Amino acid sequence: MANDERVGEFLNRPLTGEWPHLWLDATYLKVRQGGRIVPVAAIIAVAANTEGRREIIGLGIGPSEAETFRTEFLRSLKARSPGGVRLVISDAHTGLKAAIARVFKATWQRCRVHWMRNALAHVSRGQHTVIAAAIPQAFDQPDRAHAGETWRKVAEPLRPRWPKLADLMDASEHGVLAYMSFPRQHRTKLHSTDEIERLNKEVKTASRYMMVEAFAQIDKEEIDPILSITAKAA
Repeated sequence: MANDERVGEFLNRPLTGEWPHLWLDATYLKVRQGGRIVPVAAIIAVAANTEGRREIIGLGIGPSEAETFRTEFLRSLKARSPGGVRLVISDAHTGLKAAIARVFKATWQRCRVHWMRNALAHVSRGQHTVIAAAIPQAFDQPDRAHAGETWRKVAEPLRPRWPKLADLMDASEHGVLAYMSFPRQHRTKLHSTDEIERLNKEVKTASRYMMVEAFAQIDKEEIDPILSITAKAA
């Protein structure tokens, strides 16, 4: 089978069953087009089904991060029947959040790791340890309600000295804490896009064909028991 056919078969294979958790990670790649090296937008999709099996289910490459590109990519995923999507985890890339809401109508989780980097940018380096210890108190709570209450309590004393940080916390509470509404045993896997960051590194160093071949070997049948949804956890 020709390389292009194998790539197409892998990226367009049908999906069956429910895939409640979907991770999306966007990046920029440099590719050769017409004898020139040009930047293009890329997005990788990884999903986990109710048995905890994670698979790479899509790779999209487009001219920009425009919402149209994101929406078309997500619609192509949905057309292959990734049913039952409950939570989509991504960074706050331009156009991606709106596309997620339009196509899947699922809860959106903003990558907690990337958010924390943005938060620390609002304080001096000497205060990073203090802020990095204060904010995660919300993540240690038993449920979403208590997490939200703690989040707001942490934000208030920060407001006089770091108003931009407090404003960021006000604006992003729902996105950063969305995963807290899901079963506790799943949360360590649902709060960030760390699950697929290593794949983005592969994307930046491999050809399209080599990347898909590597994906098929590494991730196609990966089982994560933490993400298995039993009748009790569902």
